[in-house]
Amino acid sequence: MAQTALQGNPVNLSGDLPAVGSTAPDFKLVDKDLGDKTLADFAGKKKLLNIVPSLDTPVCATSTKHFNTSMAGKSDAVALVISADLPFAMGRFCGAEGIENVVALSMMRSRSFAKDYGVLIEDGPLAGITARAVVVLDADNKVIYTQLVPDITQEPDYDAALAVL
Repeated sequence: MAQTALQGNPVNLSGDLPAVGSTAPDFKLVDKDLGDKTLADFAGKKKLLNIVPSLDTPVCATSTKHFNTSMAGKSDAVALVISADLPFAMGRFCGAEGIENVVALSMMRSRSFAKDYGVLIEDGPLAGITARAVVVLDADNKVIYTQLVPDITQEPDYDAALAVL
């Protein structure tokens, strides 16, 4: 079981991020139109999974905006922001911020994604949502990069994640 922190206080997670070189677990998440999305919906593209606690926090908003700008013009890759937020809230955020190069996906129907990717927070004030992490998959869904951010209040290493795309 992995551990991260929230403002320096230890937080236990449900497991570990998928190992680099492994095949990523499939998922079923909810898009802005309340449709189900799986890895197959993004077949043939590299995938950057920006896993965040909630878009309604400054660091999550910043990381989504950063990846949105960085993904412009990348036709062979897709960035997904994944959180426990409802699709309606994610849609409002993306519309207000002009997010066009990131697909927002919600865990509203199940926490299976968070458990399968080892990012479900097990204790503390944020129990039940995700830690901050980035996972990058190649076009065949092999894990090529992971980062569990050491403290949920910190931004991910953008350059390292984008370098593998």
